[in-house]
Amino acid sequence: MDKSTAKLIYDTAEKLYKEILKKRVPSLDFPLRSLENVLYDKKKGFFEMGDLTKERSLSVNTVKTFAQTIRMMALSHEIVKKDDMATKREAYYVSKNWGEARFTEQPESDTIMDDVEAHFRINREKLGFIPEEKGGDVAGKLVVIDKDVATGKDLRIDCTQFGSGAYSIPIACEELKFETQAKFILVIETAGMFQRLVKHNYFTTANCILISIGGVPTRACRRFIRRLADDKKIPVYAFVDGDPYGITNIYRTLKVGSGNSAHLNQFFCVPQARYLGVTPQDIIDFKLKDATHPLQEVDIKRAKDALKNDPFIRMHKPWRKAIEQMLKMGVRVEQQAFAKHGLNHVIERYLPAKLKHPERFLP
Repeated sequence: MDKSTAKLIYDTAEKLYKEILKKRVPSLDFPLRSLENVLYDKKKGFFEMGDLTKERSLSVNTVKTFAQTIRMMALSHEIVKKDDMATKREAYYVSKNWGEARFTEQPESDTIMDDVEAHFRINREKLGFIPEEKGGDVAGKLVVIDKDVATGKDLRIDCTQFGSGAYSIPIACEELKFETQAKFILVIETAGMFQRLVKHNYFTTANCILISIGGVPTRACRRFIRRLADDKKIPVYAFVDGDPYGITNIYRTLKVGSGNSAHLNQFFCVPQARYLGVTPQDIIDFKLKDATHPLQEVDIKRAKDALKNDPFIRMHKPWRKAIEQMLKMGVRVEQQAFAKHGLNHVIERYLPAKLKHPERFLP
Protein backbone atom coordinates (compact mmCIF):
# COMPACT_ATOMS: atom_id res chain seq x y z
CA MET A 1 0.00 0.00 0.00
CA ASP A 2 1.18 3.51 -0.82
CA LYS A 3 0.78 4.95 2.67
CA SER A 4 1.89 8.46 1.69
CA THR A 5 -0.82 8.74 -0.99
CA ALA A 6 -3.49 7.36 1.34
CA LYS A 7 -2.48 9.85 4.04
CA LEU A 8 -2.49 12.74 1.57
CA ILE A 9 -6.08 11.99 0.60
CA TYR A 10 -7.17 11.40 4.20
CA ASP A 11 -5.63 14.69 5.41
CA THR A 12 -7.41 16.62 2.67
CA ALA A 13 -10.75 15.02 3.55
CA GLU A 14 -10.21 15.75 7.25
CA LYS A 15 -9.47 19.40 6.46
CA LEU A 16 -12.71 19.71 4.48
CA TYR A 17 -14.62 17.99 7.27
CA LYS A 18 -13.31 20.43 9.89
CA GLU A 19 -14.25 23.38 7.68
CA ILE A 20 -17.80 22.05 7.45
CA LEU A 21 -18.02 21.56 11.24
CA LYS A 22 -17.00 25.21 11.63
CA LYS A 23 -19.83 26.12 9.22
CA ARG A 24 -17.38 27.46 6.68
CA VAL A 25 -17.67 26.87 2.93
CA PRO A 26 -15.25 24.06 2.04
CA SER A 27 -13.09 24.56 -1.05
CA LEU A 28 -10.29 22.97 -3.03
CA ASP A 29 -7.65 24.65 -5.18
CA PHE A 30 -6.59 23.28 -8.54
CA PRO A 31 -3.80 24.55 -10.80
CA LEU A 32 -4.96 25.90 -14.15
CA ARG A 33 -4.01 23.20 -16.66
CA SER A 34 -3.28 24.96 -19.95
CA LEU A 35 -0.43 26.54 -21.92
CA GLU A 36 -1.43 29.86 -20.36
CA ASN A 37 -0.12 28.58 -17.04
CA VAL A 38 3.15 26.88 -17.97
CA LEU A 39 6.75 27.99 -17.69
CA TYR A 40 9.54 26.71 -19.92
CA ASP A 41 13.20 26.78 -18.95
CA LYS A 42 15.70 25.46 -21.53
CA LYS A 43 17.99 24.21 -18.76
CA LYS A 44 15.27 22.14 -17.13
CA GLY A 45 13.87 21.04 -20.47
CA PHE A 46 10.19 20.62 -19.65
CA PHE A 47 6.98 22.58 -19.08
CA GLU A 48 6.34 23.47 -15.44
CA MET A 49 3.09 24.54 -13.83
CA GLY A 50 2.69 28.24 -13.18
CA ASP A 51 0.98 29.93 -10.23
CA LEU A 52 -2.52 30.34 -11.68
CA THR A 53 -5.16 28.31 -9.82
CA LYS A 54 -8.90 27.85 -9.83
CA GLU A 55 -10.94 27.36 -6.68
CA ARG A 56 -13.78 24.88 -6.40
CA SER A 57 -16.05 25.81 -3.49
CA LEU A 58 -19.21 24.11 -2.35
CA SER A 59 -22.18 26.13 -3.59
CA VAL A 60 -25.59 25.57 -5.14
CA ASN A 61 -24.07 25.75 -8.63
CA THR A 62 -21.06 23.54 -7.91
CA VAL A 63 -22.52 20.99 -5.52
CA LYS A 64 -22.50 18.15 -8.06
CA THR A 65 -18.95 18.80 -9.30
CA PHE A 66 -17.72 19.21 -5.73
CA ALA A 67 -19.40 15.97 -4.68
CA GLN A 68 -17.92 14.16 -7.69
CA THR A 69 -14.45 15.42 -6.78
CA ILE A 70 -14.76 14.17 -3.20
CA ARG A 71 -16.15 10.81 -4.35
CA MET A 72 -13.26 10.42 -6.78
CA MET A 73 -10.81 11.08 -3.93
CA ALA A 74 -12.65 8.52 -1.79
CA LEU A 75 -12.48 5.94 -4.58
CA SER A 76 -8.75 6.55 -4.94
CA HIS A 77 -8.28 6.18 -1.18
CA GLU A 78 -10.14 2.86 -1.21
CA ILE A 79 -8.13 1.54 -4.17
CA VAL A 80 -4.78 2.57 -2.70
CA LYS A 81 -5.54 1.04 0.71
CA LYS A 82 -6.44 -2.26 -0.97
CA ASP A 83 -3.34 -2.08 -3.20
CA ASP A 84 -5.66 -2.44 -6.17
CA MET A 85 -6.15 -0.48 -9.37
CA ALA A 86 -8.91 0.76 -11.66
CA THR A 87 -8.90 1.80 -15.30
CA LYS A 88 -10.33 5.19 -16.15
CA ARG A 89 -13.29 3.40 -17.72
CA GLU A 90 -13.89 1.33 -14.59
CA ALA A 91 -13.80 4.46 -12.44
CA TYR A 92 -16.52 5.94 -14.65
CA TYR A 93 -18.74 2.89 -14.12
CA VAL A 94 -18.11 2.83 -10.36
CA SER A 95 -19.69 6.30 -10.26
CA LYS A 96 -23.00 4.78 -11.33
CA ASN A 97 -23.37 3.88 -7.62
CA TRP A 98 -22.97 7.50 -6.55
CA GLY A 99 -26.59 8.56 -6.98
CA GLU A 100 -26.90 12.19 -8.10
CA ALA A 101 -23.09 12.48 -8.16
CA ARG A 102 -22.71 9.88 -10.91
CA PHE A 103 -21.11 10.84 -14.21
CA THR A 104 -23.19 10.94 -17.38
CA GLU A 105 -20.26 10.45 -19.76
CA GLN A 106 -16.65 9.33 -19.28
CA PRO A 107 -15.09 12.68 -20.33
CA GLU A 108 -16.67 14.11 -17.17
CA SER A 109 -15.00 11.53 -14.92
CA ASP A 110 -11.68 11.89 -16.79
CA THR A 111 -11.70 15.64 -16.15
CA ILE A 112 -12.40 15.19 -12.43
CA MET A 113 -9.67 12.55 -12.22
CA ASP A 114 -7.21 14.96 -13.85
CA ASP A 115 -8.23 17.66 -11.37
CA VAL A 116 -7.62 15.35 -8.41
CA GLU A 117 -4.24 14.38 -9.81
CA ALA A 118 -3.29 18.04 -10.31
CA HIS A 119 -4.54 19.00 -6.84
CA PHE A 120 -2.26 16.46 -5.14
CA ARG A 121 0.62 17.00 -7.62
CA ILE A 122 1.08 13.25 -8.01
CA ASN A 123 0.45 11.06 -11.04
CA ARG A 124 -2.84 9.19 -11.31
CA GLU A 125 -1.04 5.85 -11.29
CA LYS A 126 -0.12 6.55 -7.66
CA LEU A 127 -3.79 7.34 -7.06
CA GLY A 128 -4.63 3.84 -8.34
CA PHE A 129 -5.99 4.88 -11.73
CA ILE A 130 -4.47 3.50 -14.91
CA PRO A 131 -5.12 4.41 -18.56
CA GLU A 132 -6.78 2.13 -21.09
CA GLU A 133 -4.30 2.81 -23.86
CA LYS A 134 -1.17 0.73 -24.39
CA GLY A 135 2.23 2.23 -23.86
CA GLY A 136 3.91 1.57 -27.21
CA ASP A 137 5.96 -1.11 -28.96
CA VAL A 138 9.69 -1.82 -28.70
CA ALA A 139 12.05 -3.79 -30.92
CA GLY A 140 15.82 -3.93 -31.14
CA LYS A 141 18.98 -4.07 -29.12
CA LEU A 142 17.46 -4.04 -25.67
CA VAL A 143 16.91 -6.51 -22.84
CA VAL A 144 14.13 -5.49 -20.43
CA ILE A 145 14.34 -7.02 -16.96
CA ASP A 146 10.90 -7.35 -15.40
CA LYS A 147 9.51 -9.43 -12.51
CA ASP A 148 7.52 -12.65 -12.68
CA VAL A 149 4.23 -11.80 -10.94
CA ALA A 150 3.88 -15.30 -9.47
CA THR A 151 7.44 -15.90 -8.24
CA GLY A 152 8.96 -12.44 -7.98
CA LYS A 153 11.99 -13.64 -9.94
CA ASP A 154 13.62 -11.62 -12.71
CA LEU A 155 12.30 -12.05 -16.23
CA ARG A 156 14.73 -11.20 -19.05
CA ILE A 157 12.92 -10.00 -22.17
CA ASP A 158 15.06 -9.76 -25.31
CA CYS A 159 13.49 -7.24 -27.67
CA THR A 160 15.22 -8.79 -30.68
CA GLN A 161 13.33 -12.06 -30.20
CA PHE A 162 9.77 -11.11 -31.13
CA GLY A 163 9.94 -12.06 -34.79
CA SER A 164 7.59 -9.77 -36.71
CA GLY A 165 6.06 -8.57 -33.44
CA ALA A 166 7.36 -6.37 -30.61
CA TYR A 167 7.54 -5.95 -26.83
CA SER A 168 4.65 -3.90 -25.47
CA ILE A 169 5.51 -1.21 -22.95
CA PRO A 170 3.58 -1.83 -19.70
CA ILE A 171 1.48 0.82 -18.01
CA ALA A 172 3.87 0.93 -15.02
CA CYS A 173 7.58 0.81 -15.77
CA GLU A 174 9.26 2.17 -12.63
CA GLU A 175 10.60 -1.23 -11.57
CA LEU A 176 12.00 -2.22 -14.96
CA LYS A 177 15.74 -2.54 -15.55
CA PHE A 178 17.58 -2.38 -18.86
CA GLU A 179 20.57 -3.86 -20.64
CA THR A 180 21.68 -2.49 -23.98
CA GLN A 181 24.69 -1.59 -26.11
CA ALA A 182 22.56 0.36 -28.60
CA LYS A 183 23.86 3.67 -29.93
CA PHE A 184 20.52 5.47 -29.88
CA ILE A 185 16.75 5.21 -29.46
CA LEU A 186 14.65 5.92 -32.57
CA VAL A 187 11.12 7.00 -31.66
CA ILE A 188 8.72 6.47 -34.57
CA GLU A 189 5.29 8.00 -34.97
CA THR A 190 3.52 5.55 -37.25
CA ALA A 191 3.02 1.81 -36.78
CA GLY A 192 3.54 1.26 -40.51
CA MET A 193 7.02 2.79 -40.53
CA PHE A 194 7.89 0.92 -37.33
CA GLN A 195 6.86 -2.38 -38.93
CA ARG A 196 8.96 -1.67 -42.03
CA LEU A 197 12.06 -1.02 -39.93
CA VAL A 198 11.41 -4.14 -37.84
CA LYS A 199 10.82 -6.34 -40.88
CA HIS A 200 14.17 -5.33 -42.34
CA ASN A 201 16.01 -5.63 -39.00
CA TYR A 202 17.01 -1.99 -39.11
CA PHE A 203 17.84 -2.15 -35.40
CA THR A 204 20.67 -4.57 -36.26
CA THR A 205 21.97 -2.48 -39.14
CA ALA A 206 21.97 0.74 -37.11
CA ASN A 207 22.53 -0.83 -33.65
CA CYS A 208 19.57 0.95 -32.14
CA ILE A 209 16.30 0.54 -30.25
CA LEU A 210 13.06 1.16 -32.16
CA ILE A 211 10.02 2.45 -30.30
CA SER A 212 6.63 2.97 -31.94
CA ILE A 213 4.51 5.61 -30.22
CA GLY A 214 1.44 5.51 -32.51
CA GLY A 215 0.67 9.24 -32.47
CA VAL A 216 0.85 11.39 -29.33
CA PRO A 217 2.85 9.19 -26.93
CA THR A 218 1.11 7.92 -23.82
CA ARG A 219 2.53 8.76 -20.42
CA ALA A 220 3.74 5.18 -20.00
CA CYS A 221 5.57 5.38 -23.31
CA ARG A 222 7.22 8.70 -22.44
CA ARG A 223 8.20 7.42 -19.00
CA PHE A 224 9.70 4.26 -20.49
CA ILE A 225 11.78 6.22 -23.00
CA ARG A 226 12.88 8.70 -20.34
CA ARG A 227 13.96 6.00 -17.89
CA LEU A 228 15.78 4.06 -20.61
CA ALA A 229 17.58 7.14 -21.95
CA ASP A 230 18.53 8.35 -18.47
CA ASP A 231 19.68 4.93 -17.29
CA LYS A 232 21.78 4.07 -20.34
CA LYS A 233 22.85 7.59 -21.31
CA ILE A 234 21.93 7.16 -24.97
CA PRO A 235 20.41 9.78 -27.30
CA VAL A 236 16.77 9.83 -28.38
CA TYR A 237 15.85 10.76 -31.95
CA ALA A 238 12.25 11.39 -33.04
CA PHE A 239 11.05 10.44 -36.52
CA VAL A 240 7.54 11.78 -37.13
CA ASP A 241 5.42 13.27 -39.90
CA GLY A 242 6.43 16.73 -41.05
CA ASP A 243 3.23 18.60 -40.22
CA PRO A 244 2.09 21.01 -37.50
CA TYR A 245 0.40 18.22 -35.53
CA GLY A 246 3.48 15.98 -35.63
CA ILE A 247 5.68 18.83 -34.46
CA THR A 248 3.55 20.74 -31.95
CA ASN A 249 1.54 17.85 -30.49
CA ILE A 250 3.42 14.60 -30.94
CA TYR A 251 7.06 15.71 -30.72
CA ARG A 252 6.50 18.62 -28.33
CA THR A 253 4.60 16.36 -25.93
CA LEU A 254 7.38 13.76 -26.07
CA LYS A 255 10.11 16.30 -25.37
CA VAL A 256 8.66 18.82 -22.91
CA GLY A 257 5.22 17.50 -21.99
CA SER A 258 1.88 19.29 -22.20
CA GLY A 259 0.15 22.22 -20.57
CA ASN A 260 -2.55 19.91 -19.25
CA SER A 261 0.00 17.80 -17.34
CA ALA A 262 2.49 20.49 -16.40
CA HIS A 263 2.42 19.38 -12.76
CA LEU A 264 4.00 16.05 -13.83
CA ASN A 265 6.04 16.85 -16.94
CA GLN A 266 9.35 16.50 -15.13
CA PHE A 267 8.66 12.75 -14.99
CA PHE A 268 6.67 12.21 -18.18
CA CYS A 269 8.78 13.84 -20.87
CA VAL A 270 12.11 13.27 -22.61
CA PRO A 271 14.09 16.56 -22.56
CA GLN A 272 17.08 14.93 -24.28
CA ALA A 273 15.03 14.06 -27.37
CA ARG A 274 16.04 15.60 -30.70
CA TYR A 275 13.95 15.90 -33.87
CA LEU A 276 15.48 13.84 -36.70
CA GLY A 277 12.63 14.53 -39.11
CA VAL A 278 10.65 14.80 -41.26
CA THR A 279 11.46 18.54 -41.63
CA PRO A 280 10.31 21.10 -44.21
CA GLN A 281 13.91 21.21 -45.45
CA ASP A 282 13.79 17.44 -46.06
CA ILE A 283 11.15 18.09 -48.71
CA ILE A 284 13.75 20.02 -50.67
CA ASP A 285 16.84 17.96 -49.84
CA PHE A 286 15.19 14.61 -50.62
CA LYS A 287 13.06 15.82 -53.56
CA LEU A 288 9.65 15.11 -52.02
CA LYS A 289 7.76 18.14 -53.30
CA ASP A 290 5.40 16.10 -55.48
CA ALA A 291 4.73 13.72 -52.55
CA THR A 292 3.44 16.40 -50.19
CA HIS A 293 -0.08 17.54 -49.26
CA PRO A 294 -1.36 21.13 -49.00
CA LEU A 295 -1.66 22.49 -45.49
CA GLN A 296 -5.28 22.50 -44.38
CA GLU A 297 -6.87 25.39 -42.52
CA VAL A 298 -6.49 23.50 -39.23
CA ASP A 299 -2.77 22.96 -39.96
CA ILE A 300 -2.19 26.65 -40.63
CA LYS A 301 -4.06 27.64 -37.48
CA ARG A 302 -2.08 25.15 -35.38
CA ALA A 303 1.25 26.35 -36.81
CA LYS A 304 0.48 30.04 -36.30
CA ASP A 305 -0.82 29.39 -32.81
CA ALA A 306 2.43 27.57 -31.94
CA LEU A 307 4.53 30.48 -33.21
CA LYS A 308 2.49 32.89 -31.10
CA ASN A 309 1.68 30.96 -27.93
CA ASP A 310 3.77 27.80 -27.49
CA PRO A 311 6.58 28.52 -24.99
CA PHE A 312 8.76 25.72 -26.40
CA ILE A 313 8.48 26.84 -30.04
CA ARG A 314 8.95 30.48 -29.12
CA MET A 315 12.08 29.69 -27.13
CA HIS A 316 13.87 27.90 -30.00
CA LYS A 317 14.76 29.92 -33.10
CA PRO A 318 15.41 26.80 -35.27
CA TRP A 319 11.84 25.67 -34.62
CA ARG A 320 10.40 29.08 -35.44
CA LYS A 321 12.31 29.06 -38.72
CA ALA A 322 11.17 25.52 -39.56
CA ILE A 323 7.50 26.29 -38.95
CA GLU A 324 7.72 29.57 -40.85
CA GLN A 325 9.32 27.64 -43.74
CA MET A 326 6.47 25.12 -43.63
CA LEU A 327 3.89 27.91 -43.77
CA LYS A 328 5.71 29.57 -46.67
CA MET A 329 5.87 26.28 -48.60
CA GLY A 330 2.23 25.61 -47.77
CA VAL A 331 2.66 21.83 -47.58
CA ARG A 332 3.03 18.97 -45.12
CA VAL A 333 4.79 15.65 -45.61
CA GLU A 334 4.35 12.16 -44.17
CA GLN A 335 6.99 9.59 -43.22
CA GLN A 336 5.72 7.33 -45.99
CA ALA A 337 6.45 9.95 -48.66
CA PHE A 338 9.95 8.48 -49.09
CA ALA A 339 8.29 5.47 -50.77
CA LYS A 340 8.19 7.70 -53.85
CA HIS A 341 11.86 6.79 -54.32
CA GLY A 342 11.34 3.11 -53.40
CA LEU A 343 9.76 1.24 -50.51
CA ASN A 344 13.04 1.00 -48.59
CA HIS A 345 14.48 4.39 -49.48
CA VAL A 346 13.98 5.52 -45.88
CA ILE A 347 16.19 2.63 -44.68
CA GLU A 348 18.79 2.73 -47.43
CA ARG A 349 19.14 6.50 -47.96
CA TYR A 350 17.20 8.82 -45.71
CA LEU A 351 18.03 7.55 -42.22
CA PRO A 352 21.73 6.88 -42.97
CA ALA A 353 22.10 10.39 -44.44
CA LYS A 354 20.37 12.06 -41.50
CA LEU A 355 22.20 10.05 -38.83
CA LYS A 356 25.57 11.21 -40.16
CA HIS A 357 24.77 14.68 -38.78
CA PRO A 358 22.80 14.48 -35.51
CA GLU A 359 24.16 17.93 -34.65
CA ARG A 360 21.81 19.28 -37.32
CA PHE A 361 18.69 17.80 -35.74
CA LEU A 362 16.12 20.30 -34.52
CA PRO A 363 16.04 20.78 -30.71
